[in-house]
Amino acid sequence: MTDFSLYVGVDWGSQSHQVCALGPDRSVKLEQAFEHSGEGLTRLVRALLALEDDPKQIAVSIETPRGAVVETLLEHGISVFAINPKQLDRFRDRHTIAGAKDDRRDALVLADSLRTDMLAFRRVRLGDPKLVELRELSRVHDQLKAERVALGNRLREQLQRYFPQILELGSVYEERWLWALLEIAPTPELGKQLRPGKLRSLLKENRIRKITAESVRQILGAEPLHVAPGVTEACRRHVALLLPKLRLADAQKADVEREIESLLEELSTPVEGKSEHRDALLLQSMPGLGTLVCATMLAEAWEPLENRDYDTFRAVCGVAPVTRQSGKKRVTHMRTACNPRLRNTVHYWAMNAIKFDPRWKDLYAKLRDAGHNHSRALRGVGDRLLSVLIAVLTSNKPYDPEHRRALPTLGPEAAAA
Repeated sequence: MTDFSLYVGVDWGSQSHQVCALGPDRSVKLEQAFEHSGEGLTRLVRALLALEDDPKQIAVSIETPRGAVVETLLEHGISVFAINPKQLDRFRDRHTIAGAKDDRRDALVLADSLRTDMLAFRRVRLGDPKLVELRELSRVHDQLKAERVALGNRLREQLQRYFPQILELGSVYEERWLWALLEIAPTPELGKQLRPGKLRSLLKENRIRKITAESVRQILGAEPLHVAPGVTEACRRHVALLLPKLRLADAQKADVEREIESLLEELSTPVEGKSEHRDALLLQSMPGLGTLVCATMLAEAWEPLENRDYDTFRAVCGVAPVTRQSGKKRVTHMRTACNPRLRNTVHYWAMNAIKFDPRWKDLYAKLRDAGHNHSRALRGVGDRLLSVLIAVLTSNKPYDPEHRRALPTLGPEAAAA
């Protein structure tokens, strides 16, 4: 553990940040609030450097491992350490058992806990700028995907009210030709009036071959629902407002996917003068690991991947089980303290792996035969995938199915989890 001459706690806030600085002997050197602005953060750095000239001797603890405060401190050479809020809550009990809580006390607890228990904190480092971009894009992609689903739900709800037969033609969530159909025929009456030639042109323009114009015309010509006067017109206007939003969310999602692919291509290109494979290239060699899964892995777990740290990697991905034992009772259950985006990513990765690779399909079958449910079996597959990925990164060679080893036997911990 590195010894510092100044230990600083920053209780982060949206408007201002409460700061407490302690010396090695727990003496209070600074206790002040700084505004969340460029000028305020500059004054914060100046105040710390006035107490200690050497930024390498300053250690700052904070709950949020990212943001303008963290980046400003790191850019000035100051060491920053992050801690989970739940852990900080336990440290708070050292200073008061009455449950009192305020910004000044939290800043003091952060500084003092860093002074006495630095090993409980995680050191924060700035990642590759490309990975920062990739993380932001992957999160935006998730938001746009959720937004498109929400808009699709609203559209489906309106169609169920007055025009349910159109739902038989496909999914209103992602099939663009249905959106075009609703723009030219937003009501059952207008749908019946569409000519076969118009429908053929619509299908041809959107490259739809799974259904014919005659089938579409037959479905649209079905007897409509009998609704109260005004319902059809009201729903029609609602649908007309939803369609542009749905198209925009879909177009933005496609643009973000292209940007993610472009960034991954840059991250996969070997660096001039170095013979090593890039991590992005090695990740994409794994079975079932697609573009979006690769992007999320690199963006959210770049530190354990860079350090080839399997134990940390499986913990943040949520596949490492948690064991609780007290006396004769021993219980192993699913880990909940993890990165939810990585958990979902490993879930989809395992799903794809068991679909397209016989080895992982066999492992899934063995886990199910051992009595595990579907989700638990997928976590087991995901755990093995992470282990192989770390081995691939360590060897600096792309995944080769011809050189893989036999599947490991299920240990007692895996059988109990």
